[in-house]
Amino acid sequence: MRKKALKAVLVIAVMVFAASVAIGGFEKTAADKARGVSKAGLYQQVELFADAVSILRSDYVDELDSKKLIYGAMKGMLASLDDYSQFMDPDEYDEIRIETKGEFGGVGVEISLKDGILTVVAPIAGTPAEAALIRAGDKIVKIDGKVTKNVSLNDAVKQMRGKPGTMVTLTIWREADQKIFDVPIRRDIIKVRSIKKAELIADRIGYIKLVEFQQNTPRDLDEALKKMEAQGMEALILDLRNNPGGLLDGAVDVGERFLKKDKVIVSIKARNPAESTVFKSSGRFVRADYPIIVIVNEGSASASEIVAGAIKDNKRGIILGSKTFGKASVQTVIPLKDGSALRFTTASYLTPGGKMIKNEGIAPDVVIERESSLAAKKKDDIDIFEKMEEEKAEKAQAPELSGKPVKGKEKEKDNQLEAAVNLMKAIKVYTSEKS
Repeated sequence: MRKKALKAVLVIAVMVFAASVAIGGFEKTAADKARGVSKAGLYQQVELFADAVSILRSDYVDELDSKKLIYGAMKGMLASLDDYSQFMDPDEYDEIRIETKGEFGGVGVEISLKDGILTVVAPIAGTPAEAALIRAGDKIVKIDGKVTKNVSLNDAVKQMRGKPGTMVTLTIWREADQKIFDVPIRRDIIKVRSIKKAELIADRIGYIKLVEFQQNTPRDLDEALKKMEAQGMEALILDLRNNPGGLLDGAVDVGERFLKKDKVIVSIKARNPAESTVFKSSGRFVRADYPIIVIVNEGSASASEIVAGAIKDNKRGIILGSKTFGKASVQTVIPLKDGSALRFTTASYLTPGGKMIKNEGIAPDVVIERESSLAAKKKDDIDIFEKMEEEKAEKAQAPELSGKPVKGKEKEKDNQLEAAVNLMKAIKVYTSEKS
């Protein structure tokens, strides 16, 4: 009986393998030969997998759902690659497609796995997460009381998404405070607009708050710039703080708005040299040669880092703030025939100067830490989950992090923006006297 089951599973596994070869994922290369990799070796591993599936189906205590078993294996396979690759079942893939349309139900926070811990990349501007004062770099150790240790990104997103008006409680570890506390948040419809604010703020200095790179971002940016230029804008502050990224094309299109023709924006390095490419500015969208300051922080990731890197390495402007997140990889989503999809890393990117910023981030030209985040750093590494167990009896919940804006609280001082404005004023004075 087991032999028949094994034969059936092997047929399925070989079919999956053959489909992979057709896509090109397992084509033999000279590099493969050099490493002693062969199709025969891969077939042996597929047989090992099929044997394990067969044993589980015949001997596991409960009857198993074949699809659930295979989905679980694929989730584990993708999760073993890196922090950003994942297998998405049909429902999860639908969620991703909904999210790219810019509207979904949830709390409004971009998350990632950093060193295996669920980490906030950035709260999305104008969402419940931002109102609850969730910060970039916060570690989410529980979601509604469930410990997030070893949780997948898919499962974490599922737990935080939900019907608008319902509550979810995030248990946060904030390194600066060395405390664990609960943050109850009411879910809402999350509508993401790429540009939150665009206005002249002082001495004909334009200010644009760009919160995410979407399909319409370049168009929205053009409209904002055109409006402010018509009002006499002479300098620009581009705020990319807590911008978690988005579309690669959007980052390239935004970057070339400020660069002269044939300037490198970003280099994409793929496994196959033929698929590697260098994106350069076309020269079609060059704006006036006014001074630019880009504000970044630890919540500036991915596409934000591409733009900041392009501005910095081409010496087009000044980067001000704190070091960025350090995500230097490109993910591709490949739909499968049953409605599920693979989302996996297909390339890394380098700044125009050839720097790989993975886990390093982009260092600002002018370092200005946000005053509210200035705190003593931890002296020793701490296991967050051990710390959480230790503090069970003394849960700390900061009043200002109750999930609702504190009434009567004064607006927090933005020392980074103030520093950018003052620096831009000085640049304008210098350039005017020099001319």
